Amino acid sequence: MRTVGVEEELLLVDPDSGEPMAVSAAVLARASHDDPGQAVFEKELYGQMLEFATHPQSQMADLGAEIVRCRKEAARYAGGIGCAVAALATSPLPVSPSLSVNERYQWMAEQFAMAVQEQLVCGCHVHVSVESDEEAVAVVDRLRPWLAVLGALSANSPFWQGRDTGYAAYRTRVWQRWPSAGPTELFGSAERYHQRVTDMVASGVILDEGMVYFDARLSAVYPTVEIRVADVCLRAETAVLVAALARGLVETAARDWRAGVPPPDHGVSLLRLAGWQAAKAGLERDLLDPVTMRPRPAVEVVRSLVEHIGDALDASGDAALVEAALAGLLRRGNGAQEQRQCMKHTGSLRDLVVECVGHTQGD
Repeated sequence: MRTVGVEEELLLVDPDSGEPMAVSAAVLARASHDDPGQAVFEKELYGQMLEFATHPQSQMADLGAEIVRCRKEAARYAGGIGCAVAALATSPLPVSPSLSVNERYQWMAEQFAMAVQEQLVCGCHVHVSVESDEEAVAVVDRLRPWLAVLGALSANSPFWQGRDTGYAAYRTRVWQRWPSAGPTELFGSAERYHQRVTDMVASGVILDEGMVYFDARLSAVYPTVEIRVADVCLRAETAVLVAALARGLVETAARDWRAGVPPPDHGVSLLRLAGWQAAKAGLERDLLDPVTMRPRPAVEVVRSLVEHIGDALDASGDAALVEAALAGLLRRGNGAQEQRQCMKHTGSLRDLVVECVGHTQGD
């Protein structure tokens, strides 16, 4: 069975005002003091962010337990310095991002200028194991039309700099400012994939392979396909749902490749439209159907995704988990819907952030 790992980026906030706090270095120092040798938590581009990565897991129950544990540990370390963590993909309140001290980050600030000052966003990256680079590229080619659906399910960034953006996942619109971000053309082979990455780095526009921000890419560190389209999810169970669907997509794509089924030949221009529509609509309006690239109600598109990967979900034992998690998500709404509901009830972005701090830890 394919293993799955999740990386989550969390926002560090003042527990009273809800405003982001640039204290990641202090939180990491506290973590090292309380748990010497811990390697779960890492510094990110901005001081207002904290990242963690789970271990590879075969069972979704184990993955969910680790995500919850990591979130609670992050909250404990942050609480030790008077801070809190929130699984928010953008800050609802105004913020001036503070760049972490690092040669790499300094290079990025000089190269990309204003764009770097507007990139305080938190994502969720899912790693699914693959057997070879050839399998990985075959998977990446076949995942492309379905990734926007994962983006709609995980949408959790409706507010930006104190305003409602009109989008469910505004993080993705900010993220698209990176020159290497977004959907990809068909590669067809590992050789062509690696040559494209080599050419991108050789252009001098990006620093290294780590800055190839494709929606789905071959990990430079692990034997995995890394799917990078999701907002960090407000609730841990949504992150597990996204991970289960991602594994189902990878397994289905690999089976299709072995069976000689060609990848859908949608152009990058259509895939960009699908991603934009998912970011705008979330689950509340039409999405683009991954097969026809025509508008269709979001719930129907989500059902099509589950049907598409149904055999893989059965084989991994994830079918019941996915059905239960989807039912809860559709009843409750995704993170963007929950944020807007809270804002409607309280009229306060501060109260919204405080409530999301609770949801982050499962309260």
